[in-house]
Amino acid sequence: MNYEIDFLPVGNGDKSGDAILIRWQDNEKYKVMIVDGGTKESGEKIVEHVKKYYNTNTIDYVVNTHPDQDHASGLSVVLENFKVSELWIHRPWNYTKEIIDYFDDGRITEDSLKRRLEKSFSYVKPLEDIAIQKGITIKEPYQGVEIGIFKVLSPSKTWYLHELIPNFNKTPKAKAVLSESYESIKEKVLNWIDETFETETLNEDGETSADNESSVILYANIDEKGLLLTGDSGVKALDKAYLYNKDLSNNLKFIQVPHHGSRRNVSPSILDKILGEKGQEQNKVAFISASETSSKHPKQSVVNSFIRRGCKVIATQGSSKWHHNGTPDRESYSTAEPLPFKNKFQE
Repeated sequence: MNYEIDFLPVGNGDKSGDAILIRWQDNEKYKVMIVDGGTKESGEKIVEHVKKYYNTNTIDYVVNTHPDQDHASGLSVVLENFKVSELWIHRPWNYTKEIIDYFDDGRITEDSLKRRLEKSFSYVKPLEDIAIQKGITIKEPYQGVEIGIFKVLSPSKTWYLHELIPNFNKTPKAKAVLSESYESIKEKVLNWIDETFETETLNEDGETSADNESSVILYANIDEKGLLLTGDSGVKALDKAYLYNKDLSNNLKFIQVPHHGSRRNVSPSILDKILGEKGQEQNKVAFISASETSSKHPKQSVVNSFIRRGCKVIATQGSSKWHHNGTPDRESYSTAEPLPFKNKFQE
């Protein structure tokens, strides 16, 4: 089965995002999936890319991993410019009856909570509106469902509604704080760090927001080649994905580095589970969506950790990156230069 994965550049300065295009051969036809659309500008680039390289006006699956602007906004352009078969988004505003107890202050009602959630998810709700207007089927990407050849490994519906949504930065303040606020975690002062191939400084205590942990994690196994897309997921979500399907580590060949290479989203132990332990030959590819001028992404300690576990690490950093198997070469594309392992760096 031939397939190709395109990561388009998203963002400027320290603001990065995701715009991922996937095409695979299904018998005599090709299927196309868009996972996140970056900004509105990124959405326009997606339209151009699909028409130029995929030669189609039909998108089979559009998936929004989580409601951040730099992941969701560009998908409205995709929905407006293509014939789309299925839109996959989370719609927490449809579950107010199940979650209202987390927000009940004696004044809030199901209707008012629904309106507040729709307003909070201001980059996702328009996707629903466009899909309804155009007659596009809307589905929700919870653990266990299949989207084409991909299976959703995280989040589960229970975890999403009853733990993540009450702790979202975007949702109304819950009546009780369920966990430490991500916003209270401060960046450490930059220090010079020394590493060797044998020793790493990446911490085990990485923590990200509930918003990021809600990211849809997708896994496909194509001809014994595993493909893993992670969005902005963190250690908790990655661990839940691994526990749901431990076999994903057996033949993993391609992985998206979570959250643009942030050190808060991965740990040595979860990378050991998913990628295998340190010292492997480089037989896997890891893609990072990172702005060309970002001073925050990717973190070198994260790049080093993926390299230790057998990955060639490729970052967008202002240009499109393409991973493919069995599809024809593109004249305008050359082999990407992997990011180097560094023994001394500042973080």
